[in-house]
Amino acid sequence: MNSILLVIGWPQIVLIVVIVLILFGGKKLPELMRGLGRGMKEFKDATKDLNDENKKDK
Repeated sequence: MNSILLVIGWPQIVLIVVIVLILFGGKKLPELMRGLGRGMKEFKDATKDLNDENKKDK
């Protein structure tokens, strides 16, 4: 994942943010980010559970 961050620089991030703002608008953006945050939290919790199960099995 670190290699992806090396490829994407600040100009690309700014461009992506501007495009997202144009596509979704200012009112829809908080809902979109909230959903993204919830999805990331669920993914993190699921990977943590899998790691805990693997540690118990060993």
